[in-house]
Amino acid sequence: MRIAIIADVHSNLQALEAVLERIRSAGVDLVVCAGDIVGYGANPNECCAMVCEVSGYSIAGNHDVGSITDDSSGMNPYAAAAIFWTSRNLTGESKKYLSSLKRSGRLNLGGVSVALHHGSPKDANEYVYEDDVGTELLADSNAAVTILGHTHIPYIKQFPSGLVLNPGSVGQPRDGDPRASFAFLSLPSRDCEIVRVEYPVARASEAIMAAGLPSMLAQRLSVGR
Repeated sequence: MRIAIIADVHSNLQALEAVLERIRSAGVDLVVCAGDIVGYGANPNECCAMVCEVSGYSIAGNHDVGSITDDSSGMNPYAAAAIFWTSRNLTGESKKYLSSLKRSGRLNLGGVSVALHHGSPKDANEYVYEDDVGTELLADSNAAVTILGHTHIPYIKQFPSGLVLNPGSVGQPRDGDPRASFAFLSLPSRDCEIVRVEYPVARASEAIMAAGLPSMLAQRLSVGR
């Protein structure tokens, strides 16, 4: 069974379109999303519709929750401004979709237990970087494969007891590589690959500026930070 894993789309329609084109050309059995479909970017409704259409299973990230509750508590000023803008621009259909998403998920895929958490198994808002990952996280998750998002930085860590992976960010990478990031996972073998895809960054940046969102959110796309 081959799975495509996306996360942190952040309303970046241009990046999402490029990633989905790559996924379709590769052929997969399932697409899953580890949260934050919206926030930061200029096309939240289009991204909600696309993820809803292609994803067999999605969970909510902190920006998804913040955008439907209009709560930006704990966020920096740029993220808070994007939450406010997104909340005002989401359609009723998009809000209904985001409201339907759980904060975490568990699946049985090819006989393998798979857990999805946006942050960590204990806290949806916790940043779990590669150096933070150990077997105790697998124990907390209680799954053979644990999928995380939130950091916007991709990694794969294999242990005898299981696999922890972060596919990176489709719409706002932060590892210094501006290309959109996602992952392919094969089960039950647990073979995993991080994939980077070029997309028209300038168009995504122009859309952010045209929408009146903070200019920093447009500028950071070109440097992947």
